[in-house]
Amino acid sequence: MAQESVALVTGAGGFIGHHLVKYLVARGYRVVGADLKLPEFEVSDAHEFMVCDLRSAEDCMLACAGIDEVYQLAADMGGIGYITSSHADISINNILINAHMLSAARQQRVKRFLFSSSACVYPQYLQREANVVPLKEEDAFPADPEEGYG
Repeated sequence: MAQESVALVTGAGGFIGHHLVKYLVARGYRVVGADLKLPEFEVSDAHEFMVCDLRSAEDCMLACAGIDEVYQLAADMGGIGYITSSHADISINNILINAHMLSAARQQRVKRFLFSSSACVYPQYLQREANVVPLKEEDAFPADPEEGYG
């Protein structure tokens, strides 16, 4: 990197986001973490951590200010009980998070945007065995995602 890049990791309070923050910091990025909650596992290595609600367009605009790269991991999820009982809420919340983050990143002129999804978008019939074959983009069709989260 010629100069220090500033990365925003959304969902930085979760398991994967927390580890992505560590990875990016170790590679010389200045990292801003954003989530509804602080990390549960240990203190975040993020240079700045925003506890915010990314369902809010205003919070997304604040989070994207001065950012070069966004790693969009934020999602409404919470275990199989919640996922299977709250389809409408999960869908609405995740649509808001993703739409507001994309819009804010565009308006704030973010250079790179990575969207990370869930295996739940892939057909359920490909994921019934414990020894699952790694999924590829073209495996998404014919579609049969998990009803709410996927």
